[in-house]
Formats: sequence, structure tokens, C-alpha cells
Amino acid sequence: MLVRLYGQENAGEARYSPPKCMGCLCEKLMGKPKNEAISTSMVECQNLTMRMNMRRFTRLTNAFSKKIENLGAEVALHFMYYNFVGIHQTLRISPAMAAGVTTHLWEIFEIIDLLEKKQSN
Repeated sequence: MLVRLYGQENAGEARYSPPKCMGCLCEKLMGKPKNEAISTSMVECQNLTMRMNMRRFTRLTNAFSKKIENLGAEVALHFMYYNFVGIHQTLRISPAMAAGVTTHLWEIFEIIDLLEKKQSN
């Protein structure tokens, strides 16, 4: 795992300026990862996708969920769409199809049907 350490160098700078990276720690948590493959780029890309697609995760926003259940539902819906509905440019298919979880691109009404089945149980 790559841990970046952030801190403020000068407190007099602009109020909303991002903190500076003061250093990094590489720690192996489990398995046998290759040190040269340890990177935060994939996580940062996923964080950007979440911030771009969900208003509650944008920076300096006043959008929020009043209940934790609503936040969980939004995140679940985002990842369901991300993995089953959207075609990814690098894969040319959805990630669920690439992993062999499904054989077709899902439509929104299929996700709604899943929600209705879950609520009826």
C-alpha cells in the first residue's frame, strides 16, 4: 500500500490551496506485490470518476445525504451503472462483461427491476 503524507508548508497561502505532499510510505499489507507496481494512479482515477459522477463527492460542495442509507444507495447505483451499463473506452465493453459476470450490457430498467425485487422481499 502506498501512503502519501500531506501537510501545510506555508499557512499564509490561499485558503483552498491543496496541501503539499511531504513524503510517501510503501507498506506491504498482504500478498507479494511487486514494488515497481505500487502506485496510486488507479485509485486516483477511481476517485476522479466518483467525484465527476456523484455530486456528494465533489470538492467544496454543499451537497450531502441526510441519511447514511441514501449515501450508500447512491454509491451502489453509481457502481452498478459503472460496471454493468457503461461501455469503457479501454475495454470496449462493460467491466462486468470483461469479468464474465454478464453477457450483455444492462439497461436502466434492469437495474430498476433489481431494486423493486429487493424492496418486495
